[in-house]
Amino acid sequence: QVQLVESGGGLVQAGDSLRLSCAASGRSFSMYAMGWFRQAPGKEREFVAAVSWGGVRTYYADSVKGRFTISRDNAENTAYLQMNSLEPEDTAVYYCAASRVPGSPREYEYDYWGPGTQVTVQV
Repeated sequence: QVQLVESGGGLVQAGDSLRLSCAASGRSFSMYAMGWFRQAPGKEREFVAAVSWGGVRTYYADSVKGRFTISRDNAENTAYLQMNSLEPEDTAVYYCAASRVPGSPREYEYDYWGPGTQVTVQV
């Protein structure tokens, strides 16, 4: 079992940067691939990024590629999402999730989810 808690969200201006963190419980963090999803008001949840068990392979949605960077520190049981050049369209609740399938953009392949953290980007 894995428990996840996101942090680092907040209100920023367009063009700013923000780093989200996802703290995981347990001793088996490295056994799971990690992903980030987001959901804007009135819209469906969408895939943002994913990182493999060892942190070497990463995957991104086209909308964030080149601006966002996903990483993980297995020693600290934490995954990160570095967000640069933020745009108003990035406003959403961001969720981290754990999966046994590395790099998957599909929600049903993720077994555990955090409660989410709000990111708001203003012009």
